[in-house]
Amino acid sequence: MTVTLAIVGAGARGAAYARIAVGLGAASVVAVADPDTTRATALAAEFGIPDSHVFADWSDLVAVPRLADAAIVATPDRLHADPACALADRGYGLLLEKPMAPTQADAERIVRAAQRNGVLLAVCHVLRYTEYSRRLKELVDAGRVGDIVTVDHLEPVGWWHHAHSYVRGQWAVEEASSSMLLAKSSHDIDWLIHIIGRRVERVSSFGGLFQFRPENKPAGAGDRCLSCPVERSCAYSAVRIYERFLGDPVFERWPLGVLTDDVSPEGVRKALEEGPYGACVYSGRNDVVDHQVVNLEFAGGVTASFTMTAFSALDFRKTRIFGTQGSIEGDGRRIVVHDFLTDTQETITFDTTTGSASAADGHGGADTELVKAFLTALSTGEHRYVTSGPRESLESHKIVWAAERARHTGTVVTVQPPFHPSAAAS
Repeated sequence: MTVTLAIVGAGARGAAYARIAVGLGAASVVAVADPDTTRATALAAEFGIPDSHVFADWSDLVAVPRLADAAIVATPDRLHADPACALADRGYGLLLEKPMAPTQADAERIVRAAQRNGVLLAVCHVLRYTEYSRRLKELVDAGRVGDIVTVDHLEPVGWWHHAHSYVRGQWAVEEASSSMLLAKSSHDIDWLIHIIGRRVERVSSFGGLFQFRPENKPAGAGDRCLSCPVERSCAYSAVRIYERFLGDPVFERWPLGVLTDDVSPEGVRKALEEGPYGACVYSGRNDVVDHQVVNLEFAGGVTASFTMTAFSALDFRKTRIFGTQGSIEGDGRRIVVHDFLTDTQETITFDTTTGSASAADGHGGADTELVKAFLTALSTGEHRYVTSGPRESLESHKIVWAAERARHTGTVVTVQPPFHPSAAAS
């Protein structure tokens, strides 16, 4: 069965998922909705979508009879809830980019809509779907390290990636998008809960905006990198960051494709002259954190610590799991299992294709595995192929919101029991 898809939000993520789905040979893209005419037209041309199925807004798509089996919702974070609910009411299955929504009320509304209409809802927590994560979960569930006692998990965002997305980019201002923890690291909180397999009961968190502040602007620095007298000595120079990606077809799609549709040297330079991606990182526009620690206490006393930092190379996550009978260290490329009884180590390696885990390379293959699971669930009617469904995703989002309350109030937050929405509720 070939699944038909509508794309709601034809930006980098929506287009990426569409290309993966079609590339797998299991889907066709038959409709697109995006207020950006250039993006919508380009996607329509790429997939042969007729003009009658190209819409300026998601509301125009839901105003006509259902055109596809499912919709990929990749609108900005704060614009997820209304289209997701309306599409569910029209009978579309949903592949919903994370975060579900910036608020718990909107996330719960999406869940109720999916359940009310009996449609598949998959949230794009892509980390769950890699071969690496599947194997790690199997080792833990098989008791290879006994009972988990504590976990140490690091997300190295990468200095240039943070500057691109969370200082100059669309996730720089919390009020316009969401918190850094929700926008970026909800992946990691969800992944920790998935791997440990217990409910989080208490949360604390610390962090803030350390570096990317006006008072840290170098002496003599200008407002834009192209005309800045000290640009050559700045690690966060937009010129330095973006020009090195020219000529690379992967990185021309992301991040350069976010700057401009013209990824020539001239096009990128024009974008840096005129657009937000050429502005000084010390302008003061941004307010999301650049480092954060989250401490989790699970049922039974199991603990985990999560660290997100901008000040690193962009790389796969690093995880250490400490159990009663052994330990595991993993870095996305390999897993090392230490057995205490025999005092021996087993190393399991993975083909990660590229050296990073960014959106440029599909998060190390995770995007492909997610889309594959979603299409399989749609074509077979077996929702079990999707492990990041409404219940799991909503609960992990709740932990993110609890962590943000803890960070802002300086308290330890007790997490409320799981949410059980009524399918009949609106």
